[in-house]
Amino acid sequence: MKSRKTYKTYTREFKLEAVRLMESSNRPAAEVAVELGLRRNQLYKWKEQLEKKGEAAFRGVGRPRNDSLSELAQLKRENEQLREENEILKKAAAYFARDLK
Repeated sequence: MKSRKTYKTYTREFKLEAVRLMESSNRPAAEVAVELGLRRNQLYKWKEQLEKKGEAAFRGVGRPRNDSLSELAQLKRENEQLREENEILKKAAAYFARDLK
């Protein structure tokens, strides 16, 4: 079975705030990156993109995302995760209830 590499995506606002934090903080970029759960070179890459493209930076691949669609996708993923967790809890409850009899 092949493992698929999943890439984490970040919102434009997150990227802008990360770059702002890196630039305004007196801490090393590596420390800021660890705090944000990123690689240090990712911060530098975002900074470079922002310097080159300005307001056009971080628009994503292809057409700009519709925020309501990305929110809907996020909610669907969260809903699916909650359903899975609910099923696990139901099975665990049934297992422990069986031991009580």
